Amino acid sequence: MQQPPSLADLKSVSPAFERYTTETLLNGLWKRPHLSPRDRSIVTLSVMIARGQTVEMPFQLRLALDNGVKPTEISEMIAHLAFYSGWANATAASSAVKEIFDERGIRANDVDPADATLLPINESAESQRAQMVQENFGAVAPGVVQYTTDALFRDLWLRPGLAPRDRSLVTVSALVANGQVAQIPYHLNRAMDNGLRKDEASEILTQLAFYAGWPNVFSAMPVFKEVFSKRAA
Repeated sequence: MQQPPSLADLKSVSPAFERYTTETLLNGLWKRPHLSPRDRSIVTLSVMIARGQTVEMPFQLRLALDNGVKPTEISEMIAHLAFYSGWANATAASSAVKEIFDERGIRANDVDPADATLLPINESAESQRAQMVQENFGAVAPGVVQYTTDALFRDLWLRPGLAPRDRSLVTVSALVANGQVAQIPYHLNRAMDNGLRKDEASEILTQLAFYAGWPNVFSAMPVFKEVFSKRAA
């Protein structure tokens, strides 16, 4: 796999970019106290998996493991983002992760099996969600509606290898990174119901500005603002 350029390489190509990388990003953003290093790594890896950005992935994977992200959590992020950003991006990420897992001596028994015992489901909330989707889209794409219930909300979201809060963190990060603002209200509310605090959600946008780009974050901010406002009412 292609290796990321060193800071010296960056400086030889774009001294300004190297300065921003060193001072603004590594010695600035990543040291802000408003979000844990672990959460910053989850957000950043989510962007790279969701957008198929594998060049910097080895560096970020090593950093994530050093920051306390567990191998099974990285494994579950790949499976989760296959649904939320597409199979090809998850496949590309798998190759990068395999190299780092081999490097760190992480084996198959260090991650959750395919048929892990699922977390308990909130039948009332899930039935309400499924009914709403069925009424809105059952006649448009019944296959999508069925897989949404069976594969996502009655399976994927209940896998224990990634806590519900962190699954929401991964999902919201990927939605912002790919400019899918229409899906943010539901998933940001779900994230906050799952334990994500408002100050953490705010700082996620700051992290995403650098790794997903300012335009995607500015497109998402009005949606975050509306969710925050409605929850405070």
